[in-house]
Amino acid sequence: MTPVAQARVDLGALRHNLARARAAAPGARVMAIIKADAYGHGMLRVARALHDADAFGVARLEEALSLREAGIAQSIVLLEGVLDAAQLNAAAHQDLSLVLHHAAQVELIEHAAESLPPVKIWLKLDSGMHRLGFAPTEIPRIVQRLKHAKKIIAPLRFMTHLANADERNDATTLRQMEVFQAALTGIEGERSIANSAGILGWPQTHADWVRPGIMLYGVSPFLNDSAEAHGLRSVMTLSSRLIALRQNKKGDAIGYGGSYVCPRDMLIGVVAIGYGDGYPRHAATGTPVLVNGRRVTLVGRVSMDMITVDLSAQPQAKVGDPVILWGEGLAAEEVAHCASTIPYELLCGVARRVTFSES
Repeated sequence: MTPVAQARVDLGALRHNLARARAAAPGARVMAIIKADAYGHGMLRVARALHDADAFGVARLEEALSLREAGIAQSIVLLEGVLDAAQLNAAAHQDLSLVLHHAAQVELIEHAAESLPPVKIWLKLDSGMHRLGFAPTEIPRIVQRLKHAKKIIAPLRFMTHLANADERNDATTLRQMEVFQAALTGIEGERSIANSAGILGWPQTHADWVRPGIMLYGVSPFLNDSAEAHGLRSVMTLSSRLIALRQNKKGDAIGYGGSYVCPRDMLIGVVAIGYGDGYPRHAATGTPVLVNGRRVTLVGRVSMDMITVDLSAQPQAKVGDPVILWGEGLAAEEVAHCASTIPYELLCGVARRVTFSES
């Protein structure tokens, strides 16, 4: 039995996008970011497919532990670090690398139990995003403290995060680079700066490690840009089927609130997808949808389980025909724009009742 709402994950496209990251930053090692269930694509599925990555980056301990339990042996970096001694103990025994971004985490390392295995450390510097990380003036003192800590595997590594790299005309990225480099003058250790936008748009940020995230999943990291322009291939295709066709009359109001009124007699299709599946509720009338590979438009409000589409351009459509909501042939960036959101949210928001498959 074929499921109605499906998300197909193209593993070949995923590997292609990893290769694209390597080609864009040929001198750097790659930490593939697979947090948030690999941006909704399935963390274990993605980790197994990206076995050539030099390391994986996840946000939280639970994500890392699930990878280890599944047999993933690569280096795993906890981007948010650990919160307490129990988490530190679990992370150390699973050979996880930790990002330290505030003083309490340094103290955890300094007061670690004698039985704790030593851990690899990334020190995060706040170069201007003002979310996580040590102030530049704190770095020399923190480095000295960590050099005397017994439970650290040398050498230290250093990272920062770019706040505005998705805007290629914004000088913030260059200022962050200057802050990062100045704070680490005379301090040895590998560096990591570039996210997806840095990899593709700011080569001066490549350093020793790059951290591709959204680009791995075939989405451009830049505003008002396309993945295709950067040689990226879409990884997730969200699809469903037509479950009803209605010949509506001019003046008929469609869906909740009657927000769309038919301007003429028109054929309306009902698609089995809605915000209960992760399709964005705020997608506006006019949002593109593919029916049988051809563009039609969403009309009316998105419901929990259904959307309605104008089939004027597809008069031959029939119940059961395939519908693509984003992915192959329809960029997630375009759909996100029509829903006043970002592609990250679309991909991460696909619900559990959607059936996933691989190709």
